[in-house]
Amino acid sequence: MQNSTKKSIYSWALYDWANSAYATTVMAGFFPIFFKSYYSAANDVTLSTAQLGFANSISSLIIVLIAPLLGAIADAGSLKKRFVFLFAFLGVLMSVSLSFVDQGEWQIAAFIYMMGNIGFMGSNIFYDALLPSISSEKNVDFVSGLGFALGYLGGGVLFALNVFMVQEPSFFGFANKAEAIQASFLSVAVWWAIFSIPLFLFVKEKRKEKKAKKVLLIEGYKRLKDTFAKVRRLKGLFLFLVSYWLYIDGVDTIIRMAVDYGMALGFEISSLIMALLIVQFIGFPATLLVAKLADMWDTKKVIFLSIAVYIGIIIFASLMEDVSEFYILAVMIALVQGGIQAMSRSFYTRMIPHAYAAEFFGFYDLIGKFAVILGPLLIAFVALFTQNSRASIASVSILFISGAILLFFVDEEKVKQDVNEALES
Repeated sequence: MQNSTKKSIYSWALYDWANSAYATTVMAGFFPIFFKSYYSAANDVTLSTAQLGFANSISSLIIVLIAPLLGAIADAGSLKKRFVFLFAFLGVLMSVSLSFVDQGEWQIAAFIYMMGNIGFMGSNIFYDALLPSISSEKNVDFVSGLGFALGYLGGGVLFALNVFMVQEPSFFGFANKAEAIQASFLSVAVWWAIFSIPLFLFVKEKRKEKKAKKVLLIEGYKRLKDTFAKVRRLKGLFLFLVSYWLYIDGVDTIIRMAVDYGMALGFEISSLIMALLIVQFIGFPATLLVAKLADMWDTKKVIFLSIAVYIGIIIFASLMEDVSEFYILAVMIALVQGGIQAMSRSFYTRMIPHAYAAEFFGFYDLIGKFAVILGPLLIAFVALFTQNSRASIASVSILFISGAILLFFVDEEKVKQDVNEALES
């Protein structure tokens, strides 16, 4: 591998290290807790949950609506890096802004959080779309896995520091935990900004002829319309996207419901945060090992293996009694969480035309944003019907089994051939 290629690969992967700080410290870590106890402290707990839920839903919906069109525009005008920059800048700015919101200003906090989520999710679409530009079919599993692995490590390192800041605020010169949490939001912005620089400097994107903004918008819309019509006829690709939607819904449901499930079993918040840190740090080497296994074996088979492990995780979780078992559960999740996400991305990358990468990843990320719909609904309905939280968590296995069945019928080589023929027609 040439030095210039290595530089572009590691510079690209380092962006995951950069923006995962937002995912861990803000989205998964402190913002949900701080929103209830500080920004929306005067409101009923149920109301604050609804407020936070609306902020998450609205930001996801906005990305769902704009992602495919922006992807088509980015492909038409070679604007992937520029869109990464714009969305990352939005995310960094919102992270800074969170640290200045006063107690009780839940409306401002929710709006800033919503915009920060848009920055985070939007930048990831075009970051993913750059993967074909810096990888080959031979090393795409390694490159995709490297990104997720560095994301776990980078997010974990900063989150560990932020947890220490909150636990020992006086050590860092803060008056209380609230000041420490506000400072942690600022640290996310600095971390995200600094470690994004290599991507903008060293990742090259093939430039096309410059066009007027109005022309790009029209061309982007036409490309989106044509590609959407063709995707609907590409049964193999459509089958993979439905399969991915099902099993990644299961993955995301476990990510988002694990802490809530732990709290339902009576485990301490400190234990749950420790479990989250375990996932981050074990996830780093585990994702690289999964990528290596895919390179030696087969990407599709590795996805199947990961799904099987997740089914085992769900069975184990439904029988769990002690907090020590929750730590074991965290280790099991860490072994496959990054791997199944990274290998799904590289498997999809192999099947799509590079000239339409941002557009196709717009569809891919659209599917991802529609995830975490069936899983929570399954959990809710089963919990209401059975009055048993263990049965409700066990129901998520249906998503993994269904996704695996559909994935079995996906032929990677035939999908590639069909995609190329459809785009040439």
